[in-house]
Amino acid sequence: METTYLKINPADNVAVAITPLKAGETIQIDGQEITLKTDIPAGHKVTLQDFNEGDNIVKYGYPIGHAIKHVPQGSWICEKEIKTNLAGLLDYTYNPVEVSLDIPQENLTFKGYRRKNGDVGIRNEIWIIPTVGCVNGIVNQLAEALRRETKEEGIDAIMAFPHNYGCSQLGDDHENTKKILRNMVLHPNAGAVLVVGLGCENNQPDIFREFIGEYDEDRIKFMVAQKVDDEFEEGMKILRDLYAKCKQDVRTDIPLSELRVGLKCGGSDGFSGITANPLLGMFSDFLIAQGGTSVLTEVPEMFGVIILCAEQCIFQLFFCISRQFKIFTVKLHIIAILRRQGFFTDIIPMYTLDLSADFPTISTHSLDHHIFKIYRSKNREHKTC
Repeated sequence: METTYLKINPADNVAVAITPLKAGETIQIDGQEITLKTDIPAGHKVTLQDFNEGDNIVKYGYPIGHAIKHVPQGSWICEKEIKTNLAGLLDYTYNPVEVSLDIPQENLTFKGYRRKNGDVGIRNEIWIIPTVGCVNGIVNQLAEALRRETKEEGIDAIMAFPHNYGCSQLGDDHENTKKILRNMVLHPNAGAVLVVGLGCENNQPDIFREFIGEYDEDRIKFMVAQKVDDEFEEGMKILRDLYAKCKQDVRTDIPLSELRVGLKCGGSDGFSGITANPLLGMFSDFLIAQGGTSVLTEVPEMFGVIILCAEQCIFQLFFCISRQFKIFTVKLHIIAILRRQGFFTDIIPMYTLDLSADFPTISTHSLDHHIFKIYRSKNREHKTC
């Protein structure tokens, strides 16, 4: 039988429509038959009780807000009838909860590239990174020329990373640009890197080279456009040498304990908390049990569940980060707009999980795996992570 609605947690007083529900239909939840008074769009909430003004709406077992007017049982309840319980800056108490994962250590491995400094990459690419936006043109030309010449045979990709920074930047702004570029240069997914500078920028190539610290001089090269006769010919000469070395790299068995995975929202909707998020939560539990690392990002999306997240955190730093970001957004009245495309889709390999019923018909070209179908199956075990 097809699942058409779901009560996520026993404590919830709302359910989620998996498919569109029509007024007049009945749903059976906890032995109670409820007749729907309104249409309920897929992914939206249906009330399991009468709500009066001020009553908490409980979803995932926790209040997500309160009703601002009377809403009868069996009705669609959305942002027009709900107001958040969050207000200003809140004081949090750190009360860690010990979590025991009954997941055996399986001594698994994956195929990766072991770098000279011991880091591990899952890709073997050649990266061309400008220290300043003024050399974006030549950086793009070099990447395209090397792609045509080599057809990227024997490596995963040849990437240029043009940006608009590095010139006329001061203070923390300038330092943050240097930090980001340094981390890119040292990223283990790059088997070889050519750093291209102009020569007159704030982010001076020689100073940036020192800022990077210790690095593999055989795989990371520098070129300053103003110090060579022909930056294209000189750049291609360096890149051909890097390509020859990078092409010889081979994947080897790497312990799963060395795998680091970052989790990033691709655009939340009413299904993300019951499809993609639990799946990635279970995956993270398994990876961490094997000694690996799962990195949770996007602080704005944690507002409202900070206490829940912090219960499983080791350090109080989580509270500090969350509070600082909230102060920042409150002061500047920032509205965050999350985009699927962006800088990280280039520098870090992305695996996209679809979480909705109609996504494949909208954007099939950007989909790696469709997980909504787990709710189309009769034989499924629902777990909340």
